[in-house]
Amino acid sequence: MNEYHPIANVILDLLKKEGCWHKTFEHEAVKTSEEAADLRQGYELKQGAKALIMIVLGKDGQADKKKMLVIPGDRRLKNKRVRKFFKTRSVTFASKKEADEITKIKETNYVPVEFGGVPPFGNLFGLEVIVDPALLENEEIVFNAGDRRFSVAMKSEDFVRLVRPVVARIT
Repeated sequence: MNEYHPIANVILDLLKKEGCWHKTFEHEAVKTSEEAADLRQGYELKQGAKALIMIVLGKDGQADKKKMLVIPGDRRLKNKRVRKFFKTRSVTFASKKEADEITKIKETNYVPVEFGGVPPFGNLFGLEVIVDPALLENEEIVFNAGDRRFSVAMKSEDFVRLVRPVVARIT
């Protein structure tokens, strides 16, 4: 494996330690879920786990909580459903600066994850993870592992076991 973001090794070590089947892909840097799906042979866009770091605003309009939402690559968030789930009027995407701060963790020598390459393992960053059930309808999911040039596929059931996400219809 070439030198990718250290979170890739953290995830691969976890999958090996937990006895999880997985497959890795090295590919050109991708900017969109569609580009990633084209390069991940044998996988469809709907299997791509798109991880989004969100800032849930409190009633006073100030940033309240940081969360990770994970949705299939072929879907878009429904803002109304997300706001209803969090019982708030406003939810925003984390800025690059905010995402960099959130993804700087000890296990990666405080190197932030590449923006656009955030893996759906929000638990590694201290984030609660909310996943749309449509993603879990796939036997296998695939995602960027900290770098837009490196992807990992794994069983959905193992993802649920390791990440323990809240399942909510948010797309």
